[in-house]
Amino acid sequence: MADPLSTPRLTSPHLEHFTSRTIRLVGRVTQLRGETATLDSDGVVTAHLNRDAHLTVGNMVEVVGKVNSDLSVRVLRATDWGRDVDFEAVKAVVDATHRYKEIFYGEP
Repeated sequence: MADPLSTPRLTSPHLEHFTSRTIRLVGRVTQLRGETATLDSDGVVTAHLNRDAHLTVGNMVEVVGKVNSDLSVRVLRATDWGRDVDFEAVKAVVDATHRYKEIFYGEP
């Protein structure tokens, strides 16, 4: 059985399988508007920011948050990874995470 505190790392194509769960989403910030950010995470994702999230347009980020029913993410914590991140390498890590889910998080 999956640890209830596990936060699987994913990109937007995986969101529909994790509704109402806490996850780690990686992507590049493409737009900031008030308390909302748009992320390119192998697809567009809307992130509802908390007051502690300090994001920069153009930077890669990892957000820990809860997936809403509309597949947006309510951000609990955000980490700025900067601009020099190879997103293809990040996607390979995400792919491995889901290919070997029994190691990382179990069944969603």
